[in-house]
Amino acid sequence: MQTIVTDALIIGGGLAGLRTAIGVKRRGFTPLILSLVPPKRSHSAAAQGGMQASLGNSAKGWGDNEDVHFADTIRGSDWGADQVVARMFVHTAPKAVRELAAWGVPWNRVQKGDHKSVINGEEVTITERDESHGLITARNFGGTAKWRTNYVADGTGHSMLYTMSNQAIAEGIEVHERMEAIALLHDNGRCQGAIVRNLITGELMVYLAKVTCIATGGFGRIYRVSTNAVINQGIGTAIALETGIAKLGNMEAVQFHPTGIFPAGILVTEGCRGDGGLLLDAKEHRFMPDYEPEKRELASRDVVSRWMETHIRNGHGVQSRFGEHLWLDIRLLGKKHINSKLREVKEICQYFLGIDPTESLIPVRPAQHYSMGGIRTDYRGESPTLKGLFAAGEAACWDMHGFNRLGGNSVAETVVAGMIVGEFMADSLTTEATLAISSTAIDSQVNEVRDELASFQRSENNENAWQIIEAMQSVMTDKVGIFRHGEQLAEAVTELQSLYERAGRIKVSDTSRGVNPELCAAYRAKKMLKLSLCVASGALAREESRGAHCREDFPLRNDKDWLKRTLTSWSPEAASPAIDYEPLDVMSMELPPGWRGYGGKERIDHPDTPTRQAEVDGVQAGDADRFAKQQQLMPFTGCLPEPFRGRNARLSEELDA
Repeated sequence: MQTIVTDALIIGGGLAGLRTAIGVKRRGFTPLILSLVPPKRSHSAAAQGGMQASLGNSAKGWGDNEDVHFADTIRGSDWGADQVVARMFVHTAPKAVRELAAWGVPWNRVQKGDHKSVINGEEVTITERDESHGLITARNFGGTAKWRTNYVADGTGHSMLYTMSNQAIAEGIEVHERMEAIALLHDNGRCQGAIVRNLITGELMVYLAKVTCIATGGFGRIYRVSTNAVINQGIGTAIALETGIAKLGNMEAVQFHPTGIFPAGILVTEGCRGDGGLLLDAKEHRFMPDYEPEKRELASRDVVSRWMETHIRNGHGVQSRFGEHLWLDIRLLGKKHINSKLREVKEICQYFLGIDPTESLIPVRPAQHYSMGGIRTDYRGESPTLKGLFAAGEAACWDMHGFNRLGGNSVAETVVAGMIVGEFMADSLTTEATLAISSTAIDSQVNEVRDELASFQRSENNENAWQIIEAMQSVMTDKVGIFRHGEQLAEAVTELQSLYERAGRIKVSDTSRGVNPELCAAYRAKKMLKLSLCVASGALAREESRGAHCREDFPLRNDKDWLKRTLTSWSPEAASPAIDYEPLDVMSMELPPGWRGYGGKERIDHPDTPTRQAEVDGVQAGDADRFAKQQQLMPFTGCLPEPFRGRNARLSEELDA
């Protein structure tokens, strides 16, 4: 069996993994990336609408800064986020977008003068300042007070990923493609690499590393209808869980994007609504102002998705042979705008629906889109319980999104987290990380993997992996979806538990040693079911509604009893996950819990909220500048790697020392 040794093993070749590897390499260490697919085919390429960063260059973004971005992010999270991490993120995001510009991302730019735009269904004129001409511009996205979503037409992720991959090539970073990590190696409470299966030859390999980072994206494919790529099955998250040491955070927090094309579920960007598109019902009535008169189509994704499903429940859906849906209307944006800034949306509609969105309405319905939950890490991106294991991007619960993510914050997180986690991994390599795993531990863990793969050949086995996965996806979609209820969640847990037991009897008929999709489905099925059980069990236990987690039998956000992060673990001998909680400290929050500015106002307040709010109000009433006030409320700059601590320059704000 081949053994490969490296300083840093990065599992995942998308934006987060690539930027992490670049950070490690620039500090003088040797990273190695494992990827299921060539990096330029990673799911990061699917990001369409843009990347949030408070540059404040455009007229509608003028006056934006880290404080505004921070407040939007915390409100979007429904106060489930780690506020220190959110501060680290909004502070570093402008640096990230400018770094990408320097590397070659062709961001759309401000053009001075008057320009026509569509806002709230009406054509308006926006005048851009002469001094902003040529700077990076931004579009509107949901849940934000300013236009801060920097974009490259509607191919932002594609441009970012190709640029980042090219930069990794220029750095000489080694990438091993068609490789799947199927178990983590660990000894004495420290991660030391991974056991990897070559998807072409079927060979098992050992990758030893002083530090390991999982950056494998989300787990959307545990649902039947998802905007995620078929490779987003959550295997990276699952192998962390299977160590029995690393924990997952907030797994019940699953986001549904309002505009998946119906019935395929393929994403059409929030940029459609940000640029002025409208949501219509069967009578072509614009219904969102009826529910959200202030934010309308641009409330946060969890809120818009729930109102869409509510409107369908109330009998206003469009009937079709595939079921009910609603309409997205971007015709009012005009052909020139669609052909230049929403080109990919037009092509998706043409290829998958056979329609031209410049002339026809787009059938849409919410689809699973993003996982706020993932491998629980500290602010450094490292697991608090399994040292040497880091995570970045959607695979991580870092936790800047809490229970709902704002559009544009995810593709920004991939790069920002990559920058920050790469530095902290290099710090660990400098100070403490060692390669100290015994050959006995390696042999034992490799044999466990071999035994599991061999178990699928037992003669008494009779279960089909594909059928089990399909049944799991149906349970998750039907009973752990946008609206949740205790009775259905209990049924889901029971049914998923039964499927997990059946997965132990999967039969693999194909004995091919090399490319073997049936074998892949077999070992992935058990891992996906573990994640599904974590999601369903966490949703059943959390008796409140917060962000994207909506319990119809517990409709209020309950800060008094549930202002805490879910922690899920799975010991090797257990048949189900164990759930614990990590309380969030209101008295340390810069922005205490309140109303989000959209969605329901009713909630059960935390007893510490009035006290903390009074302290915050007192600080804000002082004469100090915003930077001093912020540091007084919640210091965070010391948590950042030193290269990223400097302030961000803006036209609207003079840069001091």
